[in-house]
Amino acid sequence: MMVRMIRQQGRGPGRVLMAGVWLGLVLGSVPRTNAASDPTPPKGASADKGPGGAQPAVEDPLAGWEKPRVALFLTGRQYGYIEPCGCTGLANQKGGLARKYSLLENLRNERNWTVVPLDVGNQVRRFGPQAEIQFRTTIDALRKMRYEAVGLGPDDLRLSPDELLSVVLDQPKGAPFVCANMNLLGVLEHRYRIVEQGGIRIGITAILGKSFAADVHASEIEKQEVDAALVPVDAQLRKEKCHVNVLLAHASDEESRDLARRYPNFQLIVTSAGAGEPAHEMQPVPEARGKMIQVGTKGMFVGVVGIYGQHPNQLKVRYARVPLDARYPDAAAMLDSLAEYQLQLKSQGLSKLGLEPVPHPTGRKFVGSQACAECHAAEYEKWEQTPHAKATHSLHDPRERSHVPRHHDPECLSCHVTGWNPQEFFPYMTGYRDYERSRALHGNGCENCHGPGDQHVAAESGATSVDQSRMASLRQQMRAELKAEKCMSCHDLDNSPDFHEPGAFERYWQEIAH
Repeated sequence: MMVRMIRQQGRGPGRVLMAGVWLGLVLGSVPRTNAASDPTPPKGASADKGPGGAQPAVEDPLAGWEKPRVALFLTGRQYGYIEPCGCTGLANQKGGLARKYSLLENLRNERNWTVVPLDVGNQVRRFGPQAEIQFRTTIDALRKMRYEAVGLGPDDLRLSPDELLSVVLDQPKGAPFVCANMNLLGVLEHRYRIVEQGGIRIGITAILGKSFAADVHASEIEKQEVDAALVPVDAQLRKEKCHVNVLLAHASDEESRDLARRYPNFQLIVTSAGAGEPAHEMQPVPEARGKMIQVGTKGMFVGVVGIYGQHPNQLKVRYARVPLDARYPDAAAMLDSLAEYQLQLKSQGLSKLGLEPVPHPTGRKFVGSQACAECHAAEYEKWEQTPHAKATHSLHDPRERSHVPRHHDPECLSCHVTGWNPQEFFPYMTGYRDYERSRALHGNGCENCHGPGDQHVAAESGATSVDQSRMASLRQQMRAELKAEKCMSCHDLDNSPDFHEPGAFERYWQEIAH
C-alpha cells in the first residue's frame, strides 16, 4: 500500500525532446461489472435526508468497479470550505476534510485499492490570519491523507510568503507541493514528481495558468511563463518513460484545452476550470490525445480514475465523480484537526484575526432584537420560535459534531449573529463581538434584515424628540422588502441547497412570516 517515491526533480535546465512515444494509455471506458464484486460504502454511512424527511440513497458511483491497479484520487479548489457548515443539516450538504478522509480510507482499507491522491490547489479563497490557519490545517490534513502532489492556486499564493514558507518547513517529510512555473525562495521547487505503484509509473506536474499567474505579485515568488517551465518538464517525463502523465492545471477552460493539444504526453489534464459541480465524465479535447477532468468547487466532489490493464503499456481508465455526501461518515482524525482549527481561532480572537468593526453603511447602530419587542411583541414571539433566534446557540452547542463549537469562527458568525456582513465575514460597529458580552445580539435577529434600529427605537420610546415627518422617515427606513435575494446572502447554494429550488422561498417564508 505504501507509495515508493522514485524522484523529486528540482529546477534546472532541460533539453526539449520533440519526439516521444505514446505509452499506450487507452482513454476509454472499462465495462461495468457485477456490483456484488465491490464492497459497500463505508460502515455507518447514511442516506441523504432533506427537509421533508428521508431521501432515496444516491447510488454509489463506484459500485460495480473491479479493483484497479491504481486509482487516482483527484481534488482541488477547496476555497476554504474545510467542512460543510451544517446549518441546514449535514445530510443536506457536501464536502469537507472529514468526509474526504473517510472516502480515501474506504478505498484503501475496505476496498483494498492502491490510491494516489492529487490536488489541483487553491485551498483558501481569502488572505489574512484566518486563511493562513485554514491553509495550515488543510495541508496538515492532506499530509495525513498521504497526498502525493498538491498544486498551487492563486489564492494560496496570496498568503504571506512567511506563512507559506513556514508550512513547507514544518512538514515532517517536506510539503507535497508541485508546480512547474512557481517557486518560493527556492523552497517550493518540485517541478514534477514520479510515483510508482503496482508496476505503473505516474508522472505528475502542475502549472498556474497565465491569467491566474498575473494576480501573483509577491516579490519572493519566482514566476515563469507556462511554456518555459512546462517544456523541459514534459521532456524529462518522456525520458522517464512514465506510463501515465498527469497535468494539474490551475487554469481556465480555454488554456487547459490548449495545453492538452500542445502537450500530448499528458493523458490526463486535471483542471480547475468550470463553475460549481464538475462534469460527470472526462471531457475529450478536439485534436488532443488527453482528456480533461474537472474538480469542481469548494471540495464537494472527488474525481476517481481507475487505471486497469495487465501490461503497463496497454492501460485503460475508468472515471467517476464522487460527491462527498452523508454516506461518508466524519473521520475522527479530521474532526480532531477541525477542533484544533477552532481552538486556534479562539486563541487569536477577532482582533488578532484582523477583524476590526467598521461603521454600518446606514450610519446607524445595533440595539438587539429585545429592543424591538416592546412595540412588536407578536413579531418577536414568532422570531423566538424560529431557528434564527437560536443561530448563535447552535454554534456554541452544535447539534452535529457537538464537540467542536464554532462561535469563535468569523465565517460562521457572519450568518449566526446580529450585526455582521454575511458575505464578507466582518463585524459592524455595535454588532456582535463576544458570546457572553453580546447576548443582546445573539441569533440572526431583526436588524439583520431591517437594518440597525437605534434611531428608530430612540424615537419611538421618546428618548429622542422628533417631529411627525422624521418619525415617518425612521419607520420607513426600518421596512424590509420581502425578497429572496436578501435571504440568500446567508441561505446561499452551499449552506441551503434546497433554498434555491422553485417555490422554496415562499415555503420558507411561511415558517417565519410576521
